[in-house]
Amino acid sequence: MTAVSAPGRLLAVLAAFDHQHPALCLTDISRRAGLTLTTAHRLVGALTEWGALERDGDGVYHVGLRLWEVAALAPRGLALRQIALPYLEDLYEATHENVQLAVRDGSEVVYIEWISGRSAVGVHIRIGARWPLHATGVGLALLAHGDLESQEQYCESPLTSFTPYTITDPARLRRALAEVRRTGVAVSSRQVTDDALSVAAAVRGAGGSVAAAVSVVVPQADAQVPALIPAVRLAARGISRALGWQPEPR
Repeated sequence: MTAVSAPGRLLAVLAAFDHQHPALCLTDISRRAGLTLTTAHRLVGALTEWGALERDGDGVYHVGLRLWEVAALAPRGLALRQIALPYLEDLYEATHENVQLAVRDGSEVVYIEWISGRSAVGVHIRIGARWPLHATGVGLALLAHGDLESQEQYCESPLTSFTPYTITDPARLRRALAEVRRTGVAVSSRQVTDDALSVAAAVRGAGGSVAAAVSVVVPQADAQVPALIPAVRLAARGISRALGWQPEPR
């Protein structure tokens, strides 16, 4: 068995926390990180002293604010959110539906901003949530504009199903990606829940490569897709320009 390095053990402690486990006692951290209790105690102590973890009055640990400070420096994190927020707010005011901003991380999409309407359709999304690329509108928009090799690798990988409508056939996914490239938008209907539809568009950075995707999520039953597409495109174009992207002259 290969020995885990000291940095690896530290990362294992941090990885023990997720959206389902935001608060853990030392024993749970030890178990989820695959470490002995003694090792976990030593590493948790060091992380707590630095501020990566915080311990409450009941002896339960939470992710510390120091990690948030460091994460805020990520160019695809807080900085991107701050630039995009005015355009996301405009999209929300135009639709009063769920508005989302996401980036790609390997084979997943990570949501970095979300504005929820009071009466909007319920979604299984929160900031920091991850979903497979093929199952969401933002994911399809991001995947469609990736390099062809990574697209093909993804299409040939197992495609998880969440509803009877989730794309799980590689040929169907390839057709969907081609349609996104043709139209400039991704329409994802009932892929994660059977009552929601999303319209998404890619956001480009200064060099022209895709940096993120923006979407609006509405009830599938009364979705007015033709009316949503221009609004989503406008938001994506506005964020792209704010990031320094310049459209090619016609």
